[in-house]
Amino acid sequence: MSNAFKRWFERYFSDPQVVILSVILLLGFAVIMFMGQMLTPVIAGIIIAYLLDSIIKKLDRFHIPRLWLVIPVYTVFLALFLYALFGLLPLLSQQITQLVQELPNMLKRGEALLLKLPESYPEYFTSAQIDKLIVLIRNQIADFGQYILSISFSNVGNIITIIVYLILMPLLVFFFLKDKHKILAWARNYYPRDIELTRRVWADVDRQIGNYVRGKMLEVLIVWVACYITFAIMGLNYAMLLAALVGLSVIIPYIGAVVVTIPVALIAFYQWGWTADFAYLMIAYTVIQTIDGTIIVPLLFSEVVNLHPIAIIVAVLVFGGMWGFWGVFFAIPLATLVQAVLTAWPRARDEIITVEHSE
Repeated sequence: MSNAFKRWFERYFSDPQVVILSVILLLGFAVIMFMGQMLTPVIAGIIIAYLLDSIIKKLDRFHIPRLWLVIPVYTVFLALFLYALFGLLPLLSQQITQLVQELPNMLKRGEALLLKLPESYPEYFTSAQIDKLIVLIRNQIADFGQYILSISFSNVGNIITIIVYLILMPLLVFFFLKDKHKILAWARNYYPRDIELTRRVWADVDRQIGNYVRGKMLEVLIVWVACYITFAIMGLNYAMLLAALVGLSVIIPYIGAVVVTIPVALIAFYQWGWTADFAYLMIAYTVIQTIDGTIIVPLLFSEVVNLHPIAIIVAVLVFGGMWGFWGVFFAIPLATLVQAVLTAWPRARDEIITVEHSE
């Protein structure tokens, strides 16, 4: 057993560059796992600065001093950030409050429809079954309400922390953008000399993750705006809230679109019932989802490495379980990182190629 492990270790870790790459990955993983909560504004600032820096790189061809490129890009970001904080979030909060207040009436109407099932389909449903189902639904809604209240009360003590984070994060973004070259020059003083493998992996990951995250954020925005315009024109209640849910649902491949359809259909049915308006809205919603899947996604992610659906689902489950919402959001980029590391691993790759040729 020890000899087998020794041969395996020598085969995959005999190259110093592989050891350096492994140490860097382990250190990054450890920092996020054990210090991620404390460094939340720093990590968020790095991610946002990384995304905004791609715009600055495109403008850099005009040979303008970096500070004069940073200022307009950062100003646009800050304007959008303030709008989201003081315009969008209050509107979403208001619609969530209205929806919660309307839930009892929606529940009563749903119960009335369920009670009609034994009369309409006595061969399939009995009154006892419907009564049990109604009790189950009431209990689930009560548990959900208590869960929401517990979250609200538990977050009261974190308000000061959230405010501090909201102030620090934009400042960090500015300094990361402004002093990018100084920060990288300082970090190079601590780099090992031979990091060619790490550079190669980072170049691949930088291209893949950058394209994916920028494309995904643009996809969220397009779907969000398209749904909001459609819902608002058709007069659907809670248009902004539902549009936000649909937009954010594209973050979770395959699962998100199916899950978010339920609240859209339920609220539309409660508002209109089995009418032409309900049918028109669901048709428009289906058209938006179809355009997103067949046109927007291939257009935005043409340069992103295609991962097998099983790999995507596993990545969503693993990283989502580890880091919650942000783990779900970055599940595919992180899976791409794993794929890039495995592809660039010298010993493993050479061995696979040798086996393939021998076969």
